[in-house]
Amino acid sequence: MSQDTLGKLFGVMATMLVSLFVLGLALSITTGASGFWGGLPFWVISIVVLMLVLFDFWDSCIRTKSSN
Repeated sequence: MSQDTLGKLFGVMATMLVSLFVLGLALSITTGASGFWGGLPFWVISIVVLMLVLFDFWDSCIRTKSSN
Protein backbone atom coordinates (compact mmCIF):
# COMPACT_ATOMS: atom_id res chain seq x y z
CA MET A 1 0.00 0.00 0.00
CA SER A 2 1.19 3.47 -0.72
CA GLN A 3 1.88 5.97 2.03
CA ASP A 4 -0.99 8.15 0.80
CA THR A 5 -3.45 5.27 1.11
CA LEU A 6 -2.18 4.37 4.57
CA GLY A 7 -2.47 8.00 5.65
CA LYS A 8 -6.11 8.10 4.53
CA LEU A 9 -6.90 4.78 6.19
CA PHE A 10 -5.40 5.72 9.54
CA GLY A 11 -6.91 9.19 9.25
CA VAL A 12 -10.39 7.72 8.87
CA MET A 13 -9.82 5.34 11.77
CA ALA A 14 -8.51 8.09 14.05
CA THR A 15 -11.34 10.45 13.09
CA MET A 16 -13.91 7.77 13.86
CA LEU A 17 -12.33 6.95 17.24
CA VAL A 18 -12.17 10.59 18.31
CA SER A 19 -15.75 11.15 17.13
CA LEU A 20 -17.02 8.14 19.04
CA PHE A 21 -15.22 9.26 22.18
CA VAL A 22 -16.47 12.86 22.04
CA LEU A 23 -20.05 11.87 21.20
CA GLY A 24 -20.09 9.19 23.91
CA LEU A 25 -18.80 11.67 26.45
CA ALA A 26 -21.41 14.24 25.44
CA LEU A 27 -24.17 11.64 25.59
CA SER A 28 -23.13 10.44 29.03
CA ILE A 29 -22.99 14.00 30.37
CA THR A 30 -26.42 14.79 28.94
CA THR A 31 -28.12 11.64 30.23
CA GLY A 32 -26.44 11.91 33.63
CA ALA A 33 -27.09 14.36 36.42
CA SER A 34 -26.85 17.51 34.30
CA GLY A 35 -29.77 16.75 31.99
CA PHE A 36 -30.26 18.17 28.52
CA TRP A 37 -30.02 21.86 29.37
CA GLY A 38 -27.01 21.34 31.61
CA GLY A 39 -25.27 19.31 28.91
CA LEU A 40 -26.13 21.70 26.07
CA PRO A 41 -22.95 23.81 26.41
CA PHE A 42 -20.88 20.62 26.21
CA TRP A 43 -22.77 19.56 23.09
CA VAL A 44 -21.94 22.90 21.46
CA ILE A 45 -18.28 22.47 22.35
CA SER A 46 -18.35 18.87 21.10
CA ILE A 47 -19.80 19.87 17.74
CA VAL A 48 -17.11 22.52 17.30
CA VAL A 49 -14.39 20.01 18.22
CA LEU A 50 -15.77 17.47 15.73
CA MET A 51 -15.82 20.10 12.99
CA LEU A 52 -12.16 20.85 13.75
CA VAL A 53 -11.29 17.14 13.64
CA LEU A 54 -13.02 16.73 10.28
CA PHE A 55 -11.31 19.83 8.89
CA ASP A 56 -7.91 18.53 10.02
CA PHE A 57 -8.61 15.17 8.38
CA TRP A 58 -9.59 16.92 5.16
CA ASP A 59 -6.60 19.25 5.30
CA SER A 60 -4.01 16.57 5.96
CA CYS A 61 -5.37 13.59 3.99
CA ILE A 62 -7.84 14.61 1.32
CA ARG A 63 -6.90 18.09 0.04
CA THR A 64 -4.35 18.19 -2.74
CA LYS A 65 -1.52 20.53 -1.88
CA SER A 66 0.42 22.50 -4.45
CA SER A 67 4.18 22.00 -4.52
CA ASN A 68 5.06 25.72 -4.55
